[in-house]
Amino acid sequence: MLQRVKDLKKCGISATDGDIGRVVDVYFDDRRWTVRYLVVDTGTWLASRQVLISPYAVGRLVPEDDMLTVRLTRRQVEESPDVETHKPVSRQFEEAYARYYGYPLYWGGSAVWGTSAYPTEAGLTVPPVEPAMAEEAPVLEALGEINPEDFTLRSCNDVAGYRVEATNGEIGHVEDFLVDSDSWQVRYLVIDTTNWWFGGHVIISPDWVDAVVWADSKIVVDLTREAIRNAPPYDPDRLPDADAEARLRRHYGFRPSSGDGA
Repeated sequence: MLQRVKDLKKCGISATDGDIGRVVDVYFDDRRWTVRYLVVDTGTWLASRQVLISPYAVGRLVPEDDMLTVRLTRRQVEESPDVETHKPVSRQFEEAYARYYGYPLYWGGSAVWGTSAYPTEAGLTVPPVEPAMAEEAPVLEALGEINPEDFTLRSCNDVAGYRVEATNGEIGHVEDFLVDSDSWQVRYLVIDTTNWWFGGHVIISPDWVDAVVWADSKIVVDLTREAIRNAPPYDPDRLPDADAEARLRRHYGFRPSSGDGA
């Protein structure tokens, strides 16, 4: 099952003992194209502080009544490491965050979630944070000179609007992202092509991305404009089902992956 990032950004977040805030952005790993954190604005509860919520705390990505319930307490969220969301999220911060919540490191194995394909397979039951733990939890601020390769997380808010180029010319810009509700992987980029032709929207898998030029806000795909123009249409008001995904992959000459209905 797929979920739109635009719909995620309409969701509230509910802890086990009360509401936390609302999702305002989504951070994904630019190497595995997998959502690693929801950025949540806590509003007046924590003086407009923004916090990160990991899929480990959510499990399966299925909002109910525009609300996601997390396996955390408000106190845990309040005492979690601070993050400056206007700056890149460093690997050092992620390590501190994982230690605080007791999460495994998602980059610690060959699978999408370290040793698991899904965050739910980690079998986590997050304990309440004791006062002593909260005091010792590292709170990292600006970290000065850090290797840029440490910054592997990207903001969906920032990447939306990136130009997209085929092998023989520009085709449009990124408008949205479709995320797998079980693995939290970004399955498709939604591309608005109306500046190129009147076809409207198409979806393109990260598997077909040849390069991302972050400095130029540009994504290059290993597809021709003609192939994209003749692809099965995408309706932004209707999420593709397994059969639609299989047709899309057959059109581009990619063998459907397991679960694509072929």
